[in-house]
Amino acid sequence: MQLYAITDRALLAGGPAGMEAALATQVERWVTGGVDWVQLREKDLPRPALCSLLQQLARVTRQAGSRTRLLVNGLAPEDAHACGADGVHLPGGASVAAVASALRAAGLATVSCHTLGELHAARDGGATAVLWAPVFGKTLHGKPVQDGTGLRTLGEACAAAGPMPVFALGGVSVERAASCMAAGAAGVAGIRLFHGEGWQRLVGTHPG
Repeated sequence: MQLYAITDRALLAGGPAGMEAALATQVERWVTGGVDWVQLREKDLPRPALCSLLQQLARVTRQAGSRTRLLVNGLAPEDAHACGADGVHLPGGASVAAVASALRAAGLATVSCHTLGELHAARDGGATAVLWAPVFGKTLHGKPVQDGTGLRTLGEACAAAGPMPVFALGGVSVERAASCMAAGAAGVAGIRLFHGEGWQRLVGTHPG
């Protein structure tokens, strides 16, 4: 099972002045704990601050022996590469051309997909992987805002993706991870899933 952690520094202790340091510490835990992918997703940061934070995290993920790949959400692929990212994450609706262009400029590209049409575009553009969401629904501030696609549709997405890995995202918990793998997912992705301690129970399970 591959693990894909998405950052949210607002969930970490330390207050505004210490958020970046707290995030670097959290990412180091993921790297040493066996997380395969980290997506830097801090959309409130202006470009210079996001680039600076990306450079800091790149030093963390490139520790000796680390296999963790660092992606960034919200930067142009050229900027992401220049600031030390291994690749970028693209939003839902990315065209075949946009995915292919991102790959050429940044090296790796994962894509958010919510429909089979979006998944087909990501696949045809050569995406490294897709995040299929929301499998079990989406919440905002603890309140449900979107129904889940369900495990059956996740399975259909995995079949349509072919060899391209699909990560299950949206309401995924440690307890639900096995059912996502049974549906054909290569791994699980999440924000809150990886900001606690439970994710460590997933390391080394369901190789794939």
